[in-house]
Amino acid sequence: MKGKGKRYSEEQILKVLKEAETAESISDVCRRHGISDTTFYNWRTKYGGMDISEMRRLKSLEQENAKLKRIVTQQVMDIDSLKELLSKKW
Repeated sequence: MKGKGKRYSEEQILKVLKEAETAESISDVCRRHGISDTTFYNWRTKYGGMDISEMRRLKSLEQENAKLKRIVTQQVMDIDSLKELLSKKW
């Protein structure tokens, strides 16, 4: 069973991406930092060209979006429950 692995901070991710820009081999950079090539390419797709403040803002917006999605889901469940309750004949 695989674990979740190590969590990298925004600074660490940017450091790896910057290092890969000047490195000969991306695989060497990945090996040095203990990440897979897939993880590197996912990071580059998501965070490429960003600076630390933009990265933090993105994470903040993602957290806010997740919170809003949970609220909407709860509201939909409440509405469905009320509809079911009101549809019953007493």
